[in-house]
Amino acid sequence: MTEPGVAGNAAGMFRVVTLTLAEANSIVDAAVAKARQLNVHVSVAVCDERGHLIALNRMDGAYAEVANRLSIGKAVASAGTGLPSGEIRGTLDHPAAAGVVAQGVPAVRIRGGLPIFRNGQIEGACGVGGASSHEQDEECARAGIASILG
Repeated sequence: MTEPGVAGNAAGMFRVVTLTLAEANSIVDAAVAKARQLNVHVSVAVCDERGHLIALNRMDGAYAEVANRLSIGKAVASAGTGLPSGEIRGTLDHPAAAGVVAQGVPAVRIRGGLPIFRNGQIEGACGVGGASSHEQDEECARAGIASILG
């Protein structure tokens, strides 16, 4: 049986540690709790290191189309580069997220997306959209990530 957070090929020849669904949900829950403290309505996305979506929640009152697209795009941009989404300059041309971007998922280069690192390795990212400011989006993402990193 495979342990949580470990993926491998059929022959079990390699191991890649990734965020689990439980961890992604914990990140979402903590980010939403922070949004409630700030009295804002957001969408929170968590993706793996390649930009593939693990969890997405939109709070009641958050504008669906814009908040969802922004949160996912910020998470993809951060996962693909290992940088906060607001610090990315120029074209997003990183192989890690290229497949997801090629599928039409936007890579958003404004504040609100933060990479998730453990043991020096990127495991994914959290993106938040819909708050009154991009600073509040980033504050919510930071609170979410802190829930699994301690």
